[in-house]
Amino acid sequence: MRLIDPVPVDRRPARLGLLLGGLALYGVSVAMMLRADLGQMPWGVLDQGFAGVLGVEVGTGSIMVGAVVLLLWVPLHRRPGLGTLCNVVLIGLAINATLVLLPAPEALGARVPLLLAGVLLNAVATCAYIGAGLGAGPRDGLTTGIAARGHSVRVVRTTIELVVLGGGWLLGGTVGVGTVLYAAAIGPLMHSMLPVFRLRDGSTATVTGPPISTVAPD
Repeated sequence: MRLIDPVPVDRRPARLGLLLGGLALYGVSVAMMLRADLGQMPWGVLDQGFAGVLGVEVGTGSIMVGAVVLLLWVPLHRRPGLGTLCNVVLIGLAINATLVLLPAPEALGARVPLLLAGVLLNAVATCAYIGAGLGAGPRDGLTTGIAARGHSVRVVRTTIELVVLGGGWLLGGTVGVGTVLYAAAIGPLMHSMLPVFRLRDGSTATVTGPPISTVAPD
């Protein structure tokens, strides 16, 4: 029995390039929003709060949260892909590396453009790694795995996001205007960008949504 989904045989270099580039840029975008300090995406709030409680870097917290979420796939009988496993590790590493290199601006006039650029880059990065077709992120797979048991995807995703946001806030994560902006903008941005990045193999790939996160982180 396969432990992970097989990598599609077509256009492998392009798929891997989209995956790795997308995950790296996703981590950069999260770090940009962190440096803006105007509010994170829901899963980012949880990662930030979790990392603060444990006294680790935010990217390390993201890796730990992603690993826990991936374990929740087991009772849902979900099988990860290569992209799923890379998602757990590479986004967190990119977050940590970018936070080292990117200084935190103090002026609001610099923080707002940094936030806006982070949200836009996050949408680009998400579309890139989804377009690679190498597996959903751990957070997205949790949503679709629960929804597959007869629940509305919209209701499941909204419920998870609210629980994650509330938990992250209680742990000390930053909630603010950036959180609201991300929630309002990420859907329309991805809708317009995803067709550009999605690789075609003769059939239409299933879109599992952002990491997630967010989502996803991600």
